[in-house]
Amino acid sequence: MIVTAHGCGTEGDVSDDAGKGAGASASGDGLRRRRRRRRLARAGIAVGVVAVGAVGVGWAVYAKLNGNITSDEAAAAELARYEKERPTALVRGAQNVLLIGSDSRSGDGNARYGRDSGTERSDTTILLHLAAGRDSATAVSLPRDLMVNVPGCHGPDGARTAPVFTQFNYSFAAGGSACSIRTVEKLTGIRIDHHVVVDFQGFKKMVDALDGVEVCLRKPVDDEDAKLKLPAGRVTLDGEQALGYVRARKSLGDGSDTDRMDRQQRFLGALVNKVQSNGVLLNPVKLYPVLDAATSSLTTDPNLASLRGLYDLVRGLRDIPTERVQFLTVPRESYAGDANRDQLVQPDAEALFTRLRTDDPVTIAAPVHGEPRDADSPAPTFSGNTADEDVCE
Repeated sequence: MIVTAHGCGTEGDVSDDAGKGAGASASGDGLRRRRRRRRLARAGIAVGVVAVGAVGVGWAVYAKLNGNITSDEAAAAELARYEKERPTALVRGAQNVLLIGSDSRSGDGNARYGRDSGTERSDTTILLHLAAGRDSATAVSLPRDLMVNVPGCHGPDGARTAPVFTQFNYSFAAGGSACSIRTVEKLTGIRIDHHVVVDFQGFKKMVDALDGVEVCLRKPVDDEDAKLKLPAGRVTLDGEQALGYVRARKSLGDGSDTDRMDRQQRFLGALVNKVQSNGVLLNPVKLYPVLDAATSSLTTDPNLASLRGLYDLVRGLRDIPTERVQFLTVPRESYAGDANRDQLVQPDAEALFTRLRTDDPVTIAAPVHGEPRDADSPAPTFSGNTADEDVCE
């Protein structure tokens, strides 16, 4: 009886407890589910806030960089006036960009390089050809003192200058970037698709944003005018030193514009190497200060005057091997009428312009003094260097 009663009592007790346990369990599960939903909701809100914040920061960064770039509307209007006389682009996808280094003394920090005369001149001009397949880039320096036919151009004051045969850098002083573009197009027969103007401060900021650029000096440099005092060998130049290095005339080389252009080309090669080897293009932390420095100093044609425009232009460049990034100076010699001026060497110059117009490969080699060019070669070789060359070796 006791056992039976105990058994019955046990069964009843177990049944009641089970009922209470099931109820408690259901209640606990519901409570846990509600808590989990609240946690998820809070997490979702937090993620949303972070996402919105990231988008906000991203948009702020984009807007800042985008707003840094100055659109050259005046040049676009001037070029539109002369559209009928401009050359036609021959190869779809190939791009020709005129890079102009301005020696303007106006603007923050530029006055230290000389008195602002009110006339802006081109200190350096490079025609950059990007192959249609983006498998090569060829940068051709145009000497400031090259004698050319400069067309009539509208100056900053609106007055039109008369056509004149004079040195190339007069074109920029007479009518800004549009006049330089028209002069280059008449000289080469090459359609200029885009142009970029950068001043002294912009150049310095870009080099500093990359933590300097390494060059190799064959001998020490002590140039008070260029503000340079450097040892021989491998030296990492900051922005101020780099500007002095590419502009120096008295203490580096033979003091000629020819030697200075060669130095500029080698520096640009080192700059390309630094950008590619340092992973700048693929690292947002490294890329932002470079973009900020670059965009804040650029004046470009309207189609390039945005991050999207610049991205569309350069996105294929990161895959070009440095040995296919080439630098050369247009074939030229002393001008017959003035030894301090230059003139084109023909037919070499036209051979180069033709290959660029038709997007044919340009072959370069280090200059060998005293060795004549093979005139019968179907693909002429031009004197120059590539971005992967090391002048210390």
